[in-house]
Amino acid sequence: MAKAVVSIIGHDRPGFISDVTQIADELQLNIEDSRMTVLGGEFAVLMALSGDQAELDRFHQRLEALATDQMSFIYRPTETRAAKTLARPYRATVVAMDHPGIVASIAAFFAAREINIYDLNTTATPAPHTGTPIFNVQLTAEVPASQTIRELRQAFNEFCESHDLDGQLEAKP
Repeated sequence: MAKAVVSIIGHDRPGFISDVTQIADELQLNIEDSRMTVLGGEFAVLMALSGDQAELDRFHQRLEALATDQMSFIYRPTETRAAKTLARPYRATVVAMDHPGIVASIAAFFAAREINIYDLNTTATPAPHTGTPIFNVQLTAEVPASQTIRELRQAFNEFCESHDLDGQLEAKP
């Protein structure tokens, strides 16, 4: 079974998801994992596909035929990700008044401790009544078994306080 990862960005419009997923369905490819969302006025798709190599090649060709100034993509063959047996999944959530640098500082906090972030989502929404932009971060990270969770939580809490962030770190169920 061959695998590929595809990133597609196109002008947001009704039917965008249907067009892309229909191609995968016609070629009998399995969408193993995906993230699809509107960012600004564009629709972004990340998909992990599996199936026959010839059909994955056809999927790539079909995307090339669709590519215009309104839609672009990146196609990469991939393999199954090796499981991290000596790591524990933890979820971090952070809420703060929106300002530049929040994601970069959070990513640097985890990178400095050799903790791999494997899923990260952000949103900015207006606060009720005031309209102040509130930034929300949710991430899942692989904490190496060699790290003490108590010390990591303490460091994360100190980091959040020093950056005026409201954060929480908890085991992912």
